Amino acid sequence: MRNGNGILAGTSEAFARILILIDKVRDLDAPVLIVGESGTGKELIAREIHARGARAGKPFVAVNCSAIPEHLLESELFGHVRGAFTGALRDKPGLIEEAAGGTFFLDEIGDLSPSLQAKLLRVLQEREMRRVGETRTRPVEARFLSATNRDLEKEIERGRFREDLFYRLKIIVIEVPPLRERRADLPHLMDCFAERYGGEMGRPKVGFAPRAVDLFFQYAWPGNVRELQNEVQRAVILCGEDGVVRPEHLSPKLNPRREAGAASPAGTYAEAKSEFVRRFLRQALERCDFNKARTAETIGLSRQGLFKLIKRHGVAGDQPAAEGKP
Repeated sequence: MRNGNGILAGTSEAFARILILIDKVRDLDAPVLIVGESGTGKELIAREIHARGARAGKPFVAVNCSAIPEHLLESELFGHVRGAFTGALRDKPGLIEEAAGGTFFLDEIGDLSPSLQAKLLRVLQEREMRRVGETRTRPVEARFLSATNRDLEKEIERGRFREDLFYRLKIIVIEVPPLRERRADLPHLMDCFAERYGGEMGRPKVGFAPRAVDLFFQYAWPGNVRELQNEVQRAVILCGEDGVVRPEHLSPKLNPRREAGAASPAGTYAEAKSEFVRRFLRQALERCDFNKARTAETIGLSRQGLFKLIKRHGVAGDQPAAEGKP
């Protein structure tokens, strides 16, 4: 799944659960709270909920609460009337109004100030709002989605977030696990990003050398999918006309020893991709002593999904016999 801002993709069980939740909530008007670390793709999930639902033809308006100064945010959200404050030379609708009939997405809602939390609570409860400096109320016709990388329950304990607002927002919660907990999605995401950025550069068939793949899997990805996206884009730019990403094309964070790769592997892009998955599955099986149930759990697949990939890519699923034994 793709949109103008990124790629939402994966094959892990965790990702499959997210897709199921998206389908369940896409046509509801109830608020949805999306939680997860920075860079996990929370806004992409919000956009996917909107794109799959009945409001798809209406506006999707996104606001990052941490990106707009507090003294400007109220006017941005609710709008203002002429003369409400110095510089308010005309009536201006707020972003909530602009999302009428569609979806209003508040990112990093944990950064919202206490006064704006109170006003947002009223909007959610009463389905109405006032522009700054206005006395009459206006109906609110947007569906609300929100996201945060904060633990809001801890923020409540610290007195930084309203408990009543929290319960209004968390009617439905979608938890997005960090990339390090769903490594089974790495091959698919790498493939999608390589195809995207390779296509933009006129090199649609970009692949990864085996050692480069190893380095991708050894890295912890603290920046999650956003960091992966940047790393793949950088590697595609540096990899040259043959379209093969090698260790020397990776950043020092992934390749701290400055390893260099061998010559380009022969074969088609499809063959390179299949070899990519084979190596990933083989390494995962070896780490789990060829216990398939534990392997599936570790890489975020169902047992059935693991068996399908083993069969499709011709991976030996059993531990090799010791030397000298039949």
